[in-house]
Amino acid sequence: MKQIGWIGVGIMGKSMVRNLMKAGYTLHIYARSREKVEEVIEEGAVFHETIAQCVKGCDAVVTMVGFPKDVEEVYFSEGGILDNAPKGAFLIDMTTTSPTLAERLYEEGTARGFRVMDAPVTGGDTGAKNGTLSILVGGRPEDYEACLPLFQAMGTNINRQGGPGCGQHAKLANQIMIAGTLSGVCEALAYAREKGLDRSVLLRSVATGAAGSKQLDLFGEKILQGDYAPGFFLKHFVKDMTLAVEEAEQNGLTLGVLTRVLEEYRQLEEAGFGDLGTQALAKYYQSMGKEK
Repeated sequence: MKQIGWIGVGIMGKSMVRNLMKAGYTLHIYARSREKVEEVIEEGAVFHETIAQCVKGCDAVVTMVGFPKDVEEVYFSEGGILDNAPKGAFLIDMTTTSPTLAERLYEEGTARGFRVMDAPVTGGDTGAKNGTLSILVGGRPEDYEACLPLFQAMGTNINRQGGPGCGQHAKLANQIMIAGTLSGVCEALAYAREKGLDRSVLLRSVATGAAGSKQLDLFGEKILQGDYAPGFFLKHFVKDMTLAVEEAEQNGLTLGVLTRVLEEYRQLEEAGFGDLGTQALAKYYQSMGKEK
């Protein structure tokens, strides 16, 4: 397996493409705007004007797009992946999307002769750059084993979660954990601010104790500095949390913390902050969440 088609060369996708090229794979990429991917083209990626051209002759096709509607478009539309990838190719969707859509893609793709997996990731832009992503795979065991070297070029914690759609369920569980943890960080820093604490001292004090977390390590200082540059877009986190709430409701499960945090993020998105990073939740506690 050497020829890889890649669709979705965004913040994380760009680094993942680079790591695959470093591992010796030939990357064929498609993006709506060539200008945004000129760097990776200069580094050796082969750019194509259409999805059909991009996936032709590829051993595997990987997608890393934004929303479920984008997944549907690149796979199912006329001129999309299912109509043009070579039969027998691995189709790997690494977008965080609906588990139901992942199952549909598996069923349709398998019926057409493809080997389909859902493989969302966690680890953010830093994990993508360093090749240390956690990759959550759903699909058949034999397909997972065949693609393990591909995954190992992008991540270090790679696990098959179960059958089709299970990678997406695992990713939604991950996002539920992040929502609760990051909201706790933001609330604590808001409390410390109002009580006049030196928040940098506070961060150093609690980071190695029971309150320590990856979210605190990644975003504590950034929040204090007002650095809201995206490693992962706020608007994409809203999408993920919405999917998690919808999936939970199908089983009669009420996730109170997640529902509350989602509402806070939705208010931020409506206020025009969707293209900031997830740590911009701190803005809610600077204005919207403060009692008038």
